[in-house]
Amino acid sequence: MLLRIEGRDLPGLPGIVVAVQVRDKPEELLDPVRGDAAGAVWELAVEPFTNKRGERTLRGRHVQDGIGGRFVYLSWNRIGEDRGYTMFCRSKLMLSGIPRDVFEAGIASGTLRARLGLTDAKGQPLTARVLPPEVEWTAG
Repeated sequence: MLLRIEGRDLPGLPGIVVAVQVRDKPEELLDPVRGDAAGAVWELAVEPFTNKRGERTLRGRHVQDGIGGRFVYLSWNRIGEDRGYTMFCRSKLMLSGIPRDVFEAGIASGTLRARLGLTDAKGQPLTARVLPPEVEWTAG
């Protein structure tokens, strides 16, 4: 199934990018988007499954598993003179925040969608555990 992450309200900062991080590989980034872009979209292949505690959740190449449950890292990186990236902070898009009815509808439709702002209250890149209401989860 597809997990589509739609970011809006980027901080407007040149010289940085935000991207989805590959599980356990902070140097591997999916579709970096400049910090001054109008918006960002990432599409991830995920698989629903039931964990050892009996909870329905997701797994996949971009899904992390850590303290507090499964999540997707949104990694903020500075662009170096060599055009390489250096991470300076991250956000955790927490999958535990997906409402059960939306999760089941996402399985049925084949798509879950997360919509969130990527700038904090101080105008800086969002660096937090992201749960509703900061993220809106929908299906289809």
